[in-house]
Amino acid sequence: MKDTYKTITKASPEVLFKDRNSKFFGYAFPVKTEEEANIHLEELKTKHHKARHWCYAWQLGKQDFQYRANDDGEPSNSAGMPIYGQIQSFEVTNILIVVVRYFGGVKLGVGGLINAYKTASQMALEESNIVTRTIDEAFEISFDYPEMNIVMRLIKENNLNIIEQKLELDCKIYISVRKKDAEAIFEKFDSTYKVEIKRLED
Repeated sequence: MKDTYKTITKASPEVLFKDRNSKFFGYAFPVKTEEEANIHLEELKTKHHKARHWCYAWQLGKQDFQYRANDDGEPSNSAGMPIYGQIQSFEVTNILIVVVRYFGGVKLGVGGLINAYKTASQMALEESNIVTRTIDEAFEISFDYPEMNIVMRLIKENNLNIIEQKLELDCKIYISVRKKDAEAIFEKFDSTYKVEIKRLED
């Protein structure tokens, strides 16, 4: 079971690819929603308000992916899909790549455009800090105060990550567990006397 994914930790530096006087500025951003992607796009449209095209592709999700590719007025499939192709090639997700084009007066043809958008995207990704993350599941563990020691021992023995804890008379601890270990961890707490565990939805 694949329970890891690759993403970027912060926005890439601006990169520039030139071809016959046209300039292609490439950017990569970490995003988790389409709304976040749209905010970055609007910011770039303000920054590059004299540009001709703001072409982009994004991919969201850790296992079930959503994506969008946009040519923004360039010939069909000459911009958005070459950008998306680089997202696939680098195997990254939760990412937006935008390539901003300033037209230099010379038409590049579809082949030239595909190469330019692909290259600017590749340059932005090469400048990005790509990391591998695990796909985790979250659980809520509920118990009374006397069971605290046994719960904490299980957490420590299994090196589990505590997201949040509410330790009062009735206690709740929220943990995240790597997907491949999730079933085994669930069983351990589920079979512990006076301790309840339930899965939390994303």
